[in-house]
Amino acid sequence: MTHLQEVFADDWLFTTGESLRGDPWFPKTESAGPVLARGVTDGPDENFEKLLWTLLGALAIARRSVRIVTPYFLPDPAVEAALILAAMRGVQVDIILPARNNLPFVMWASRPMWAQLLQHGCRIWLTPPPFDHSKLMLVDDCWVLLGSANWDPRSLRLNFEFNLECYDTETRPAA
Repeated sequence: MTHLQEVFADDWLFTTGESLRGDPWFPKTESAGPVLARGVTDGPDENFEKLLWTLLGALAIARRSVRIVTPYFLPDPAVEAALILAAMRGVQVDIILPARNNLPFVMWASRPMWAQLLQHGCRIWLTPPPFDHSKLMLVDDCWVLLGSANWDPRSLRLNFEFNLECYDTETRPAA
C-alpha cells in the first residue's frame, strides 16, 4: 500500500507541483497478510522497460503454466520469443483476449501474430462480449502480475504504468 501511495504522491507532485508528504498523507500501515507483494512502476522516464523485463523474467522461469489476460496483445519480438520458448519447454501458455476489441485496429494488428504462437504450442482463447479490460499474468499458480499495463509496445515503453506483483505458494493448488 505504501508503494502505491508513494507513486501517487510522486505523480501528483510532477503534475501539480504540490508535495504530499508527512503523516497526513502517509499514515502508519500494518501488514495485511502473508502474501509477498510489491508495486512495479514503469514509464518512459526513470523506470524505462521495467515491466517488460519483469514479463520476460517471469516467462523465463515458468515451469508449468502461464496465463495471460489482456485487452491489447501486440508482443514485440522478444516477448513473442519468450512465449514460444516457454511453450517449447512444456509450459502451458494460455493467452486470453477479447473476441471483439474496442479498438478494431489493435485486433487487426494482433491476429497475424497468433499463427506463430499457435504453431509452437501457445493457446489463444477469445472471450465473448462485453469487452474485458482486465490485465493479468499468472505463472505456475503462485505468482501474479496485475495492474494497468497491456501487452503492447505503447504500454510497455511509452506509458506510465503501475502493476502489482504477488507471490504466494500457499494459494497454489496441490500438484
